[in-house]
Amino acid sequence: MSNGTLASFLFGDTRPNWCQRRQIALGIARGLLYLHEECSNQIVHCDIKPQNILLDDSFTARISDFGLAKLLRLDQTRTITGIRGTKGYVAPEWFKNLPITAKVDVYSFGILLLEIICCRKKFDEEAEDAVQIILADWAYDCYKHKKLHLLLEKNDEAIEDIKMMEKYVMIAMWCIQENPSLRTTMKKTFQMLEGTVEVSKPPDPSAYRSSILLDPAH
Repeated sequence: MSNGTLASFLFGDTRPNWCQRRQIALGIARGLLYLHEECSNQIVHCDIKPQNILLDDSFTARISDFGLAKLLRLDQTRTITGIRGTKGYVAPEWFKNLPITAKVDVYSFGILLLEIICCRKKFDEEAEDAVQIILADWAYDCYKHKKLHLLLEKNDEAIEDIKMMEKYVMIAMWCIQENPSLRTTMKKTFQMLEGTVEVSKPPDPSAYRSSILLDPAH
């Protein structure tokens, strides 16, 4: 694709504009909704991350690399399989030997959405403050203490649209709930992003993610 990967777009030297990032997030959500609910067989991608999102001439997002994907039969909603995915985007149920559903993609999308909002990677060992190392934990703390502006350093455009940005952070928090039954479906996630469904206050996603990210065994 002419504009490369979402990873190079988000984490390059120039910060992409907020409007573009919002459209990309909506496009990825729409693509996952198609895979989960509109294909003849449900497809669980299992490896949603910025490197697997490509951008075309008009910066429309295209989900790529289905090498780890699971195709579920019409009578299936879940499956048991070995761990798949990339560190930091992997849902907690992979580590608990629980049945795998489309909610694993929702979790990965939630982490990806935070990266799109903040234009920084999910895990940054060189962060100025220890509390900023794990993006998901830092984002929830900023949301809880009404300090979301801290996530948007030198991003005046997003700061001016802070209410929309807060909504996006809340949606991400619903996506990364440790308990998959608390996570929104991709359909509801898409509807919240496009504004047709209200976003309610999310609970604390859990500290489980921190232990997984910081454990070298994973």
